[in-house]
Amino acid sequence: MPHMRFGVYTFERYKLARPKGMKSSWSGPPKGAAAQPQAQRVKFTRYFQEMSSRADRAIIKPEWIQRAIDQPIKEVIQADGRIRRWAQIPEMEGKYLRVILLSDGETVHNAFFDRSFKQ
Repeated sequence: MPHMRFGVYTFERYKLARPKGMKSSWSGPPKGAAAQPQAQRVKFTRYFQEMSSRADRAIIKPEWIQRAIDQPIKEVIQADGRIRRWAQIPEMEGKYLRVILLSDGETVHNAFFDRSFKQ
């Protein structure tokens, strides 16, 4: 679930709890143990925040946007430096989600289902 903090949304994908009996100085899992993924931080433009209230965009879930950012099936860099990334969303009958990132590679400017996408 996204949380608003200082104008930046964060996706809390994992909640890390301190194991029972450990003191507050716990520095993480023992060496050799699998590392726990950290919560992903994604920034959004004001344009995206306004557009995401539209009925056709309100159905887009934050985890789908994160999936398109982390595991794109295609990426194109536009002439203005913005980055287009696509991901197939099985939960939406295999539709393709296009996410437009600013040139910093981490700020989402737009996200929508791309009806004309071809691999």
